[in-house]
Amino acid sequence: MHIHILGICGTFMGGLALIAREQGHTVSGSDQNVYPPMSTQLKEQGIQLMQGYRASNLDSKPDLVIIGNALSRGNEEVEAVLNQGLKYTSGPQWLSESILQNKWVLAVAGTHGKTTTSSMLAWILEDNGFEPGFLIGGIPVNFGLSARLGKTDFFVIEADEYDSAFFDKRSKFVHYRPRTVVLNNLEFDHADIFDDLSAIKRQFHHLVRTIPSEGLIIAPKTDDNIQDTLKLGYWTEVQATAINENALWQAQLKQEDGSHFSVLFDNKECGILNWHLTGLHNVQNALAAIAAARHIGILPEHAIQSLISFKSVKRRMEVIAKIKGVTLYDDFAHHPTAIQMTLDGLRKQVGSEKIIAVMEPRSNTMQMGIHSETLAGSFALADRTLIYQPESLGWDLTELSNQAENIKICSSIDEIIQELQKEIAPNSHFLMMSNGSFGGIYQRLQEEL
Repeated sequence: MHIHILGICGTFMGGLALIAREQGHTVSGSDQNVYPPMSTQLKEQGIQLMQGYRASNLDSKPDLVIIGNALSRGNEEVEAVLNQGLKYTSGPQWLSESILQNKWVLAVAGTHGKTTTSSMLAWILEDNGFEPGFLIGGIPVNFGLSARLGKTDFFVIEADEYDSAFFDKRSKFVHYRPRTVVLNNLEFDHADIFDDLSAIKRQFHHLVRTIPSEGLIIAPKTDDNIQDTLKLGYWTEVQATAINENALWQAQLKQEDGSHFSVLFDNKECGILNWHLTGLHNVQNALAAIAAARHIGILPEHAIQSLISFKSVKRRMEVIAKIKGVTLYDDFAHHPTAIQMTLDGLRKQVGSEKIIAVMEPRSNTMQMGIHSETLAGSFALADRTLIYQPESLGWDLTELSNQAENIKICSSIDEIIQELQKEIAPNSHFLMMSNGSFGGIYQRLQEEL
């Protein structure tokens, strides 16, 4: 079968392409923004990429078109699909019908940490001989791929609350029918499709309604929004997690930066994790992954051992270079809470060394200015912050520099690089934050340094 994917360079759709190719299908795809690491991954797998959306991309008359949720009516290629009467579906629907039937699905949902927790969980299963399939919204370094079919009945998926397609406005995760579910956290995000926090809670409740009574929900004890969602109704055992306080699953910190902690289940220590990751968010992610792995029979002490060799995810505090005493990091954080947690982990790791945060406000929610009142405060732990103001942004960022003295607004990539050149010094840390290509700043900055 020839499957053609619209929006193929998105992390989710790119993962679908890999799985479809592994199933033996001929796979092609088109996208408006083709950039690494997804474009590189797809080309390495022999998948044909087409730059831009055009009716001519469909000249081969594919047997099925999978349409990504970034595509809408009025798009030339979408209109051609409809006008030509080609068979089409959404990514989540195809995944549900073609891959997840009769699988034990382990899903990780939440506003933050989905990619990292899913990667941890997939690695725990792999390291313990389970050979799972997975589809993750990033590239776990341990695997080098964002998705694969797997060799067993276990499948780990990053369960996104974003909508499925222009013709299916349900959250992606309602298609997956998981048996094991991690609910990492819940905050207001995706303001382009959700009116308010209650609307997001309702979608999470729809996910909860699909979990079997013999399944398992893992959720943080201290997240009020998750607890409110569960109060809407649940029919499945819930196991609570917490850091440094009483819960069925506990992490007791031995180092403030989260690089060393013990894991307790039912007040009994299962083991100690001493690893290279930092930040309380990663402690929480690890705890949830260990709990989820136990549900399919992996002992916590074995899961802890697996996480010692976990190598994180590309673009999640990924060190991309060390030049002239400056460490450059690439990070995906694009929500105030994620930014604050990332900086907290880095600050606890490097102490008083200089941290320069550089951010591109690229997500739909960020571009709408939804986080304008909380964004400045999320950079409090950085010595200096440079925020890119593209012409297309829907609000004026100068109000952020009025809220915090350590913030400077830059109108071009050149200006950011000029400012960073002034900050070059031994034991400095430049933290680049974007969920896109950031105008190629990563390579340009390395060349300048």
